[in-house]
Amino acid sequence: QVQLVQSGGGLVQPGGSLRLSCAASGFALGHYAVGWFRQAPGKEREGVSCITDRDGSTAYADSVKGRFTISRDNAKNAVYLQMNSLKPDDTAVYYCAANRYGCDAYEYTVGYDYWGRGTQVTVSS
Repeated sequence: QVQLVQSGGGLVQPGGSLRLSCAASGFALGHYAVGWFRQAPGKEREGVSCITDRDGSTAYADSVKGRFTISRDNAKNAVYLQMNSLKPDDTAVYYCAANRYGCDAYEYTVGYDYWGRGTQVTVSS
């Protein structure tokens, strides 16, 4: 079955850390760029980060730059999002998605071939 399986969300206190995982099943994720998105209640889905397939170049939204790190392990067919110094504003459902065109304009949701089902991240004391 072709899908992206997400894990790693949860509840964390402000200033804490979480690592999200996005594992591919049924296809080689190494041939795809992967983006992470998030959607808070009442807000539009926004692009958070992206990593290319060709050279592992990365991109980040200004709101997470310096706090979040995207990485990939092609041997495990997976991409990760390490989130540090979390803030209440980071609370959202996080989604990973895979595309064949790269990370230019990654923040737009069109053009992605596969989407994960989302994982909840809640930052609260």
